[in-house]
Amino acid sequence: MNYKTLMLPVLLCGLLLSGFSVISAQETTKQQVTKLDDLPRYSYKISGKVSEMVKSDEAFAAFAGELRANLEKTLAEYDITDKTTLKSIYGTLMSLDMLDGKLDAAAKKSELIKGLQEKPADKYLTGLFSDAYIRAKKEASEGDEAAFKAAFAKYYAEACKDLPWDIVQDQVQQSKGMTEMVSENLLLGLIQTQFDPVVEQTGEISGDLADRCVNFRYIIQIRLGLKDEIVKVLQNYIDAHNVTKPDIWKEREVVFSGDENLEPVVICIWDSGVDSLVYPGRLYTNEKEQLDGKDDDGNGFVDDRHGIAYTLHEDKTSAMLYPMDDSLRQKLPEMTEFMKGLLLFQASIDSKAASALKKQMAQMKPEKAKPLFERLGLFGNYMHGTHVAGIAAAGNPYVRILNSRLTFDYHMKPEAPTVEMARKSVVSNQETIDYFKAHGVRVVNMSWGGDFKSDEAALEANGIGETPEERAKLAREIFNISKDGLYEAIKSAPEILFVTSAGNSDNDVEFDEVIPSSFDLPNLMVVGAVDQAGEETSFSSFGENIDVHANGFEVESFLPGGQRMAVSGTSQASPQVTNLAAKLLAKNPSLTVAELIALIKDGSDKSADGRCNLINPKKTMALLAAKTGK
Repeated sequence: MNYKTLMLPVLLCGLLLSGFSVISAQETTKQQVTKLDDLPRYSYKISGKVSEMVKSDEAFAAFAGELRANLEKTLAEYDITDKTTLKSIYGTLMSLDMLDGKLDAAAKKSELIKGLQEKPADKYLTGLFSDAYIRAKKEASEGDEAAFKAAFAKYYAEACKDLPWDIVQDQVQQSKGMTEMVSENLLLGLIQTQFDPVVEQTGEISGDLADRCVNFRYIIQIRLGLKDEIVKVLQNYIDAHNVTKPDIWKEREVVFSGDENLEPVVICIWDSGVDSLVYPGRLYTNEKEQLDGKDDDGNGFVDDRHGIAYTLHEDKTSAMLYPMDDSLRQKLPEMTEFMKGLLLFQASIDSKAASALKKQMAQMKPEKAKPLFERLGLFGNYMHGTHVAGIAAAGNPYVRILNSRLTFDYHMKPEAPTVEMARKSVVSNQETIDYFKAHGVRVVNMSWGGDFKSDEAALEANGIGETPEERAKLAREIFNISKDGLYEAIKSAPEILFVTSAGNSDNDVEFDEVIPSSFDLPNLMVVGAVDQAGEETSFSSFGENIDVHANGFEVESFLPGGQRMAVSGTSQASPQVTNLAAKLLAKNPSLTVAELIALIKDGSDKSADGRCNLINPKKTMALLAAKTGK
């Protein structure tokens, strides 16, 4: 089973996974909810296509009534402490209230959600749109659309004008870019691709898909009608406050020139593959192996001169990058420009690429959504490892990169996970880590993750499981095999430091059982993302086992072929810690994993709000010098 998911750029993830979130969303004895598994499963019979139901007042009303009843029942019968789950439930109920014209009820839900927010930017931004919408609806006469839009713009602008720019800048820019890009056709295309095939096979959708249906209708019915007003208000706010945040990372940076006479350090980029041509002189080389199509050293891997690789189905391959045939290779320039436009939209930067993307999205037909997003997913598979490697190796001529390629499923309809494939992944993960041990790897970067919910969703997408409960049971069996196997494989290499990204889903990694970031192991560090000013990003996942935070906002690095691009995500934060660990080892190869972790943690600084431990390479290096004299 390929349970692993790349930590793709966050704007793309938002479209593919959450459908442009609206929020970012007891006296009787209740059942305790301590993990995702404890929540009840619901399913909803759908007659016809979801893409038609979402636009039909009558069909949607019947569906929405059943969904509302189940969500209210869940709140009444279950003691839920996970704030992300509560925000999701209240967010869906608020959207239903807005769609039903229950404005006072929606306002109360908005206040509940605001009270659950912990990230500073979320506390300021939650409810701004809904509050302005509700006030405008109450003020304007029924049917006077012009007066309503004018009132909305006025109240929305009033709410935005005094927002603290230094705290909300990134989210405001992302919100403006997303609003400009999203269209009804794009949303319908996503529904036709991800929802309609499920109903064709099973006649129903799960509770997770049901929540997203509400979200899509909310956007189509309410937000898109105010698209021009939202963009104008946000642009005015950006123009009035457009002062670039200070970059705290330059002054913390440690750069080796190559004249220090330090020790080479082998690090592994366990990712989607690294373009070896981009990093001449900094690749690990297995001297016992030649690139001749043979297993020269008899270790079971062919042509593993610079590393190893596995296919989607956990079979060994000698291709160090995701293989691109001629037709795909011809599309690379187009995919690169599209990704650039997507990322520039995220940063609200006007450019030729961003303008072209905006035009393409506005004119896109629903049937074009699937091939577009699959091409972007393919591009992510192709470029991700190379980009991560550049961050991990920056400023360190002593690093030696060992490439360990995984393959990620980029299709809108993922392959069905199976027990057989889960067991194969256990074997391949252990083989991989045994390879690391045999070849002297000191630090491994893992900018990927998987979770139980994804297995459950993949089974649903393939029509597997007669009931939600049956599907959840099978998903749990499959997931546990993979989870336990990966845990034991990492545990078996106590002399190697593993560094993983927290995730881009703004969720508690322990509650949702995200692996490997939910693991508690003495040789694993989990890294969250902050921006250039050291403030927590809106997308970074969280939890008690997040060890440190690093820059994950518009981090520039290489793509295959040598181009450079700035990308955001916890994928970009994790290799910053790998980079620091490798520099510590270059200075002092005798450092143990425990000593590496202590130096990195002890050298970190608390963020202004106290939520994040920001790595500080210079401070950590000073601690090393004080400790060892090196």
